[in-house]
Amino acid sequence: LQEAVNDGYDEALLLDAEGFVAEGSGENFFMVRDGVLYTPELTSALEGITRDTVMRLAKDKGLTVIEKRITRDEVYVADEAFFTGTAAEVTPIRELDNRAIGEGQPGPITMALQTQYFDQVYGRCQQYPDWNTLVL
Repeated sequence: LQEAVNDGYDEALLLDAEGFVAEGSGENFFMVRDGVLYTPELTSALEGITRDTVMRLAKDKGLTVIEKRITRDEVYVADEAFFTGTAAEVTPIRELDNRAIGEGQPGPITMALQTQYFDQVYGRCQQYPDWNTLVL
């Protein structure tokens, strides 16, 4: 993470021992290519509640979600990318290694999933009522 911060980035994308994308320093990673959502297999990444939530939201929207080993080169040519996590929630990734991801702006699938996630988490949508607990 320190190397990424020293290079002017907010976060690091970690690779596993074989050079495949694993996760962020405290987040799970997703990328979009040709309308398909990809996320690393859990062989080198921690399972995340937010990851599972976003995968469910995506599948329920009719998106194909594939868990696979992802190379750095695949990220370079992705249309969109984002992190998920308790603190990150759904955070778009605009750039990796001084290369813009897609158009260098949050993409439409990322933004749709982010909106849907926030709507559910903040109680504006009751599609999954068992996901929310009212705290008084």
